[in-house]
Amino acid sequence: MTTLYVVATPIGNLEDITLRAIRVLNEVDVILCEDTRVTAKLLSKYEIKKSLIRYDAHSTDTTLKKIFTLIEEGKSLVLVSDAGTPSISDPGSHLVQKLRENFSREDLSIVAIPGASALTSALSISGVPSSEFLFLGFLPHKKGRETIFKEIVETKRPVVFYESPHRILKALQSLNKFCPEKKIAIGRELTKIHEEMLFGTASELLVFFEENNEKIRGEFVVIVS
Repeated sequence: MTTLYVVATPIGNLEDITLRAIRVLNEVDVILCEDTRVTAKLLSKYEIKKSLIRYDAHSTDTTLKKIFTLIEEGKSLVLVSDAGTPSISDPGSHLVQKLRENFSREDLSIVAIPGASALTSALSISGVPSSEFLFLGFLPHKKGRETIFKEIVETKRPVVFYESPHRILKALQSLNKFCPEKKIAIGRELTKIHEEMLFGTASELLVFFEENNEKIRGEFVVIVS
């Protein structure tokens, strides 16, 4: 039997990695990552030297077959994303699914090494009750986007989603259109020096970003309640 470790990596501050994750990264044969340049920075900080294979949303069947071959050869692997926990709004979920379909539990063990997550980090400091919530990941760019916002209006649970700097204003405009009365919390630059939680209605936050355009950077965690 060989093992694939699904390892959470820092979402910003490179110190946010567990001792177990560092040990596993040192011990495995190969690391699968979204962007070799991003992962190389993390490995360099902890003086880890390993073979890297790029695996992302654009990876072909050739890459998948290469991973299958490594497993058949008994190589131990790590799967990481650029930031946070792999497979959460991340192409790693497709890899894990394919591996479970093609390898038995006797041949391959898939082990989670938990750690940083933008989702839980934002919820933990938002003050929004989160015993239950609806997580939508990254919203669709076009098709189905308006339907999603209509669903947000109807739910009684807090709704959490990720948004890019290119679409955060459009997301706030949609929230202002469909649910202008709902409270919104936005996490930005989480775990970094300029970490910030912003609160208000959609219209209030639109005004904030229009007046502070330099803060429209990085990925955002949006909590609607």
